[in-house]
Amino acid sequence: MKGSLILAVVLGSLASGFSLDREAFTFTEYDLKVQVEPEQQRLAVRGTVTLRNDSPAPQKNAVLQISSSLTWLSFQVVGRSVQFVRQPYVSDIDHTGELSEAIIALPKDVPPGDSVELTLGYEGVISLDATRLTRIGLSQTAAIHSDWDEIGRGFSAVRGAGYVAWYPVAMEAVNLSEGTSLFEVLGRWKTKARDARMRIRFEYASLADDANSPLILCIGKTMPGVTRGQSSSSHSTDCSYEPVGMSVPGFVAAEYEFLHRPNLEIAHRAENKTKAEKFAQAADAAAPFVKDWFGAARQKAQVVELFDGGASPFESGAMLLTPLNDADQKLLEIALVHELVHAAFPSRRPWIFEGAAHFAQAAYREQKESRAAALGLLELHRLAILEAEKAVAAPSKDAPAKDDSLIATAIDEFYRSKAAYVWWMLRDMLGEETVKKALAAYQPDQDKDPAYLQHQLEAQSKRDLQWFFDDWVYHDRGLPDFRVESAYPRQASQGNYLVTVTIENLGNAGAEVPVTVRFDGGEMTQRVGVRGKARGVVRVTTPKLPTEVTVNDGSVPESDLANNVLKVESAGK
Repeated sequence: MKGSLILAVVLGSLASGFSLDREAFTFTEYDLKVQVEPEQQRLAVRGTVTLRNDSPAPQKNAVLQISSSLTWLSFQVVGRSVQFVRQPYVSDIDHTGELSEAIIALPKDVPPGDSVELTLGYEGVISLDATRLTRIGLSQTAAIHSDWDEIGRGFSAVRGAGYVAWYPVAMEAVNLSEGTSLFEVLGRWKTKARDARMRIRFEYASLADDANSPLILCIGKTMPGVTRGQSSSSHSTDCSYEPVGMSVPGFVAAEYEFLHRPNLEIAHRAENKTKAEKFAQAADAAAPFVKDWFGAARQKAQVVELFDGGASPFESGAMLLTPLNDADQKLLEIALVHELVHAAFPSRRPWIFEGAAHFAQAAYREQKESRAAALGLLELHRLAILEAEKAVAAPSKDAPAKDDSLIATAIDEFYRSKAAYVWWMLRDMLGEETVKKALAAYQPDQDKDPAYLQHQLEAQSKRDLQWFFDDWVYHDRGLPDFRVESAYPRQASQGNYLVTVTIENLGNAGAEVPVTVRFDGGEMTQRVGVRGKARGVVRVTTPKLPTEVTVNDGSVPESDLANNVLKVESAGK
């Protein structure tokens, strides 16, 4: 009778709707024991999670979600079982396109700021499933190459939040067909869970009594030592994320061999040793560049082979999961620059951590090839930014206000691509040596103020960068839109021409931008700072009558590149 009453209360909460706040609690602690049984593609989890009420109201129910392919078994609070209701919850946060949601009736209300520890159990299977992608139109093949997570006999790889809900989460529903909803909801979750501590013991059991049975590797963490059980076919691996930070907790298991280099470790299949050595050679080639910019590595970068040759690469921390396909050596070097930067330059701020790594790829290409080649790589980032901005440009009138500044955004294209441009612009403005000195002075454990990096750069450059950080980091002011408003040449002494160029910025974000004046047989370039909705004037001396003026060489991301060139009329003579 008592249990029925509790269930009625919980179900009443479902009916009222408003009282069920899925994001009221923040997960602060995970302590889980995970049994992986590859023969059955099965996962069994027991352990505890700690939830803190970060809402303004007391909470009498807690909501926990796992993949729809898993089943909730039990919950306890302080050693006593508590009642809960299971229900399906359609959401593309999981590869199946649906979650198994538990609404738990807590023994007493949890006031704002207080925490509750839940002991829980659940189990089920994790097999290849790309339902969320195929139902929005992707082919089965393309979808599986993206959502490749599974537990299998020869190979297992399972990523966490945003891919497979193999550990408990709690989020509002997301739909891949609804613009940025996945970015926004998953972004809120990552931000809240960034400081959570997660301790996981994976126990891997196989029917095969083989000393070379698959080893479990923690996604986003240093390749661990392994503890063998009584049989060589079972072992355990401890993974610790303290805090979770930028990592996406998960695991990989396969019969790997390991290739070790001073800056890189590669887990590969025995038959792909030659391909692994090519990755190692690429890392060796890129390592001096990364050390020059970001200092000595604080850990080893890692590459883990994915068995599906068409699988989309994935990174977490300084670990890259990728097929070891034959690839151009230059492209391999650029790819591994990214992981080597992560290994050398940690930061809990996504725009610094990811932006610096993407910037480094462009800077490396510039060093190896040319500035034009590097700007071509950055152009791919600009196109990604434009697509993301289109998606966020027209939010629903009922949607809460979002902060898409670099210090707060949850959109990948902003804290990766837009941030890469920020680093590039800072390098162009201040010079390589100045930025390198600021990077050397950066201490991630001291970065507690959003302006910490700004102050490091100002100390090295002796320049006031407040306006730049206001436009590009602390606020979301979109992109600039430069146009050459006018160009007036006049003949100066000794046959030279002095060209007065006016640049108008139609956008809201200001930047220091290069202006190039071309003439028969050559060109001259100078830089000018133009704030948002303002004009800037620069004077350039040329040895011949100018024929054309161009603003921006691609080093500053713009919303419109169609108005960047002005032909100088012959009347200007």
